[in-house]
Amino acid sequence: MAISNEKLKDYPFLQSMYNDEYFPNFLVDKGKHILIQLCENIEAKQPKDPESLFVLTHSATNEFSDLDEEFSDNGSELETEAREVIGENFDFIVKAYGFNVDIEDVIATRDW
Repeated sequence: MAISNEKLKDYPFLQSMYNDEYFPNFLVDKGKHILIQLCENIEAKQPKDPESLFVLTHSATNEFSDLDEEFSDNGSELETEAREVIGENFDFIVKAYGFNVDIEDVIATRDW
C-alpha cells in the first residue's frame, strides 16, 4: 500500500539522519520504513480520536526503541539529534493526518 496523503507522499523521512555519516544508512532505512508503515497504518485504520492514533504511534515508537540496539551495535545511537529528527517526523505525520496532539503523547512509550 502506498501513502496517499499528499503532504507525506514525497516527504523526506529522516533526511537529517541520512545526511549525517554517524547514522548508518541501512539503519536509517529501517527507521524510514517504520514511519512509512505508520502512515500506511493510519490510512488503513483511520483512527478517529487521539487514543486510537496513539495505539499506532506507540507501536511505531516501540519499533524505534528496538532499533536503538542495532544502532549501538553499529557504532551509532539514537542520541539527541536523532531523537529530535524522529520526533519531528512523528509530529509532521500526525499533523498531516489532521491530529493536533502533544508530541510527548505521540511518542510516550519511547526508550530512546
